[in-house]
Amino acid sequence: MSSVAPADLPVSKDKGSIEAAEESEYAQRPKTARVKQRLTSRTATIASLIIAILWTIPTFGLFISSFRPAELIRTTGWWTIFQNPGFTFDNYAEVLLSPSASSPQLGAYIVNSIAITLLGTLIPLVLATMAAYAFAWIKFKGANALFIFVFALQIVPLQMALVPLLQIFSTWLRPMQAWLHDVIPIIPEQNYAPVWLAHAMFAMPLAIFLLHNFISEIPNDVIEAARVDGATHGQIFFRIVLPLATPAIASFAIFQFIWVWNDLLVALIFSGGTQDVAPLTQRLAELTGTRGQAWELLTAGAFISIVIPLIVFFSLQRYFVRGLLAGATKG
Repeated sequence: MSSVAPADLPVSKDKGSIEAAEESEYAQRPKTARVKQRLTSRTATIASLIIAILWTIPTFGLFISSFRPAELIRTTGWWTIFQNPGFTFDNYAEVLLSPSASSPQLGAYIVNSIAITLLGTLIPLVLATMAAYAFAWIKFKGANALFIFVFALQIVPLQMALVPLLQIFSTWLRPMQAWLHDVIPIIPEQNYAPVWLAHAMFAMPLAIFLLHNFISEIPNDVIEAARVDGATHGQIFFRIVLPLATPAIASFAIFQFIWVWNDLLVALIFSGGTQDVAPLTQRLAELTGTRGQAWELLTAGAFISIVIPLIVFFSLQRYFVRGLLAGATKG
């Protein structure tokens, strides 16, 4: 009868069995947990709290000012709320319920911003995800050179492309959109399409670069196993890549949504500045009046404008954190 002795855990020469067991347990932890442990310390926590407080102070001041009467806003600071108390809903009533033609309600502008932001985020996200998969897992001639060219487009200043794009859209896109509206009345006649395409073009290079870095880190064994089973590129993309890349897609979606929502320059140029297409940011710029005499309304309008981005951020926060931590370490 022969017996086999149980294998001992490998023990370092300089470390005891307890330390070696702890290192073995640490190595078996999920990657996200290891990254969290490395980045967590008392000093980092204190510094993060200080930065968060300093970052929140302007928003807190904006919130207090939005409920103060115009006289107190002009003569005192928000930090003197206890020495100079005052509370009113007039600012919100003015920007939300005003019947004046010179000071229209923000409801229509919020709808315009939602329409611009949803498609301005969805279009580049869909195209960039497919392009990132192609660059990562489809081998074709000139792929590396084309990817470098796409990456280099990030250095092109946005302002340099505004005039050429505006000329192209005015010559081709808007007449085509009017023709489509005549043929299919359900298609809106508003100039949303130039704004959507402009935001998509400006976002594509960065989106392709970020999503490519994430998608290319998917284990090769997973893709090869799907190919052996006869899966096509479409099946691999929709059934494997998209579920695994959800954190990265959600992270970029948050950045793009906030960018488009807060944008004024692109929307103002490509929408023509008309009220039926103008975003909320354009109306906020007009709230103070021609001489800046009504800037107390800007506090209420600005605070209203951050509600929807906050909802989007907190709804996708768990994907956002996973997307930031993904790829931070290997193993």
